[in-house]
Amino acid sequence: MSHANARLTPAGRLIMVQRIQSGRAVAHVAAEMGISRTTAWRWWRRFRESGPAGLVDRSSVAGSHPAQTKPCRETRVRIMRHLTRRGPVFIASKLGMQASTVGRVLRRHHTPLLREIDPVTGTVIRATRRSARRYEHDHPGSLIHVDVKKLGRIPDGGGWRAHGRSEKVRGRGIGYDYIHTVIDDHSRLAYAEIHDDEKGATAAGVLERAIAFYARLGVTVERVI
Repeated sequence: MSHANARLTPAGRLIMVQRIQSGRAVAHVAAEMGISRTTAWRWWRRFRESGPAGLVDRSSVAGSHPAQTKPCRETRVRIMRHLTRRGPVFIASKLGMQASTVGRVLRRHHTPLLREIDPVTGTVIRATRRSARRYEHDHPGSLIHVDVKKLGRIPDGGGWRAHGRSEKVRGRGIGYDYIHTVIDDHSRLAYAEIHDDEKGATAAGVLERAIAFYARLGVTVERVI
């Protein structure tokens, strides 16, 4: 993917190539597009070699990693971790490796941290909020989330946080505001209203207006949670 300040996207590169194909000089086209001659020649060369596919961004990952730890040594690290349930420093001292290298190997193979496993059995006993998969419905309207946030009202001029508890508390008993929020799971587009309560009739009215709000944007709500 092109970076935020890139002069050319794949579509812009195609326009540049088409101008060069029409017989114009590469240097002149580069000046018009606001890019260097080197960049223009690079994309022109890739187009001649691979056609339109050559104008797509390539992965920045190296084709080979000659300095990466050999698979046999990684296997020894993993076996040592499984048998001893010790950290990178201990494992490195036993295998004659750097602790940082051992740490990278364990992370590469998604090995649980010691604090997350049972020291006797090695079973993962601590839940984590991290997930390799990002939960998200595949299109707008597939699922919307509805929630209510209760917030205490702040009197004019500020409450005790502004004036201190030693002063007479201002605005005691003025109540709460209830923020009814509806969020589309896919696009994260939110709709919100502030009300004096969170009763069923109020929440139902918010939901109806939220559905109408999404409908005006061409989104049909299918599920509610």
